[in-house]
Amino acid sequence: MERILIVDDDGNINTMMKEALTQEGFECGQAYSGTECLLRLSMEHYDLVLLDLALPGQSGEEVLREIRAKGNATPVIVVSAKDDLDSKVDVLSIGADDYVTKPFEIKEVTARIRVQLRKRGATPSDTLSFGGITLDREHFTVTADGAEVPKLTRQEFRILELLVQHPTRVYSKDAIYEYAWQEPYVGETKTLDVHMSNLRKKLKQVSEKEYVETIWGIGYRMKA
Repeated sequence: MERILIVDDDGNINTMMKEALTQEGFECGQAYSGTECLLRLSMEHYDLVLLDLALPGQSGEEVLREIRAKGNATPVIVVSAKDDLDSKVDVLSIGADDYVTKPFEIKEVTARIRVQLRKRGATPSDTLSFGGITLDREHFTVTADGAEVPKLTRQEFRILELLVQHPTRVYSKDAIYEYAWQEPYVGETKTLDVHMSNLRKKLKQVSEKEYVETIWGIGYRMKA
């Protein structure tokens, strides 16, 4: 299930978009300021960002520049009341992938989201690799330094898939849980801890290298 981060300080618009996109099969996070948007992106995985420009504190333009300056290639669709050509050109030039003018029809926003997700999914292969780990998403297999890892459970595979997709990013336990189990995180960590421990044990069966790093008090990331 693709995850969309909706960034808009207007609570009514934010909630309306979340409800509509949830009905379309997306999982939605919400942020109401530029600072909250950047914090969520640093802690959680999202497949696309819907970004308003008129945000309290940091503007949408500033947020977009910071996202791209950090090397984050997550698709960003700007949703703004600014409808002049110069504003659109400026925002696209600093890294936006698309621009939707308010007021909008939610069907148009949904269609534009699907276009960006198709573009994002068209180029990557079914294989993910980092630091000696290779995941074959078509055959559901994993190798570590060329040796095949014992069969992973679905959740173990998705945990590793998330970490390998963005290996320098630290993921919180709730973000990992929601990605691997595809359901809301309710604060219970034992299930995730057990799966993480089992994943590490299976990797150890074929290599002594530590592939997953614990960032105490925050979460996990791939070990460089």
